Amino acid sequence: MRRLPVEPPVSLFEALLMAHFYRSVGRTRFRVRYSNRLAFKLAGTTFIAVAASAVIGSQLTAQDPYRELSVFPPAAQSAQSPPSSVIGSAPVGKGLLGGSGATASIDHRAENPSAAQDTVRALRPSIDPSGPISSSLPSAMAIDQRREELFRELADEFSTFDRLGNLVRKVSQLVKPSVIHIEAHKSETKGGQYESYDEAGSGVVVSLGDGLWVLTNRHVILGSQPAEILLRSADGQQFHPTRILADPSTDVAVMKVPEMHLPAARTGDSNQVNIGDFTIAIGSPFGLSHSVTFGILSAKGRRDLSLGDQKIDLQDFFQTDAAINPGNSGGPLLNLRGEVIGLNTAIASSSGGSEGIGFAIPINMAIQVADELIRHGRLRRGYLGVTLDPDFTSANLVSLGAPGHGGALVKGVRHGSPAAKANLQRGDIIVQFNGRPVDNDDHLVAQVGLTPIGSRIAMIIYRDGKRYRTEVELTDVN
Repeated sequence: MRRLPVEPPVSLFEALLMAHFYRSVGRTRFRVRYSNRLAFKLAGTTFIAVAASAVIGSQLTAQDPYRELSVFPPAAQSAQSPPSSVIGSAPVGKGLLGGSGATASIDHRAENPSAAQDTVRALRPSIDPSGPISSSLPSAMAIDQRREELFRELADEFSTFDRLGNLVRKVSQLVKPSVIHIEAHKSETKGGQYESYDEAGSGVVVSLGDGLWVLTNRHVILGSQPAEILLRSADGQQFHPTRILADPSTDVAVMKVPEMHLPAARTGDSNQVNIGDFTIAIGSPFGLSHSVTFGILSAKGRRDLSLGDQKIDLQDFFQTDAAINPGNSGGPLLNLRGEVIGLNTAIASSSGGSEGIGFAIPINMAIQVADELIRHGRLRRGYLGVTLDPDFTSANLVSLGAPGHGGALVKGVRHGSPAAKANLQRGDIIVQFNGRPVDNDDHLVAQVGLTPIGSRIAMIIYRDGKRYRTEVELTDVN
């Protein structure tokens, strides 16, 4: 560090005053020329210097820590200050904490008029980004105050999200007593080898027909006898079903359990569910019973899924990103009202675990199938009697100049079928069935299959550039 020229003599009072100031702003090194001149008169002036230093120090510390601290009074009052000389040098750079090797001079007699009020600044920077920027360290008190402000801000903003969290917690607490953990013991022969294993799944208690039933997927209990199926409630109660009814075309099953005193879950209207709605899935992923996951409804109307060896003819799945894993099958998919809107059934995965693509049977469809099973012992599927073109798309519909965004093309009509009696012909495009637009052939198959037998249903068809209305009375496919 180089030194600046110093003009002797230096008064003892001024030197001690400036030395005290430099120590108060954090200077650890202070060098003064002609220090031998300061050795005399110490005994007679120590008390005065110390007293003056204490007064000035108390004035400095009494100021707001975020304001500038000035060594000298403003220019208007500088005439009253004792003359001072350059007494030392210190690196300033950018701020008070290091920087380049530049030095600062304190001399009110400089040629620059503004030098009369030169100051050494000791700013304590605020941690508020909008405040003045300084490289000095903030005080512990300032940091604590700012942290308290941030905690208050977070508390205000968190209250909005916490309401959503409260909903999820309440729904979980409300529905968990109605969710059943299922362990099914299965045995089969593959390649001449006999295999015996347990498979975990889920179910939900619903009120149907003459009492309480456990609603689940058929594939969860497929191949197991009632005595081989263990049902466990959230409070640890264990049951075995006495009656099992299942439908392979929809993968829906119901089980009757006597002496089961559990609350039935409330079912919602799956027709009112929209993409983007929040969803909650409860089940037993990998055997971990009554696990809760949260997400949204990603899509509706998934009807062309290939579900391994099992063929499901009537598909109309919801898609959700709420985590669904093996063991979630048969468990409820819920809305934030605590209502069951779907029955978790399948996942799309390359690893065997959840990848954010799960599928659930809409609860309206599952309840309708379950009711048919209880009343008639099987699902009575509606029969129309047409062969449909699976390659027909909405693009073909546009090319024909037909209005709408979907439809099913009739390739053939079976003799004596309900379609023949309704005068349907080859080449007709069914664009509406029972008041609902038809998306494609799979959609029409699902609608027809779940239509009550014997009811007369209105249809809108497109033929030769014109729209026609007709009615059809469906019969049982069996």
